Amino acid sequence: MDAATAWIIEQPVPYAEGVALQERLVADRIAGTAPDTVLFLEHRPVITLGSRGRRDYLLLTEPQLQARGIELHASSRGGDVTYHGPGQLVMYPIVKLGDREADAHGYLCNLEEIAIRTLCTFGIKAYRREGMTGAWTDQGKVTSIGVRLRRWVTYHGLSLNVDVDLTGFDAIVPCGLEGEKVTSLKGLLGDGYPDLATVRDVMMKQFSEICGRPFETVLRR
Repeated sequence: MDAATAWIIEQPVPYAEGVALQERLVADRIAGTAPDTVLFLEHRPVITLGSRGRRDYLLLTEPQLQARGIELHASSRGGDVTYHGPGQLVMYPIVKLGDREADAHGYLCNLEEIAIRTLCTFGIKAYRREGMTGAWTDQGKVTSIGVRLRRWVTYHGLSLNVDVDLTGFDAIVPCGLEGEKVTSLKGLLGDGYPDLATVRDVMMKQFSEICGRPFETVLRR
């Protein structure tokens, strides 16, 4: 199995800074000067519009968002509109897909499986929904996924709500799905929910097993 590098960023990252870092890593991976790298981080409060994002799914104006300390960014990822904030674990794999896995749909399924197995570790029953992307529970959606590929190198990825302030989602129609609830591990498990670092360690293990890439190096910032 090919080894990968895990890069753990321990302070919330502005969205634009996270995208710029991914762009550099993608270029290096395409050039063959860097290994597969997986970023684990949190973002400062931000709403992102994916390639199918529609501004009518924003329920607040930009000045209203700014007053709440929430940035707004267009994103090159797939998908619609979502919210990121502290307390939400984000995983960005910059991975070159091999001959046997060069399939965007299969890669999306792998990300969903990583989320579902991570949640299962903490006793949460999560599942897919036909025709949609992400991971759901009976109490609401807990994981959002949006990716992009460039010359078969992946970037963007998934977000899993650990103890994020869910009121951030009140500013949008999450993923363009009217009437859908959003939840978190804290909302599902109460005071016994695991902290973000514990969830991250489980997600790293699941990524290695499902994507066949053990982490040889772990960097921290």
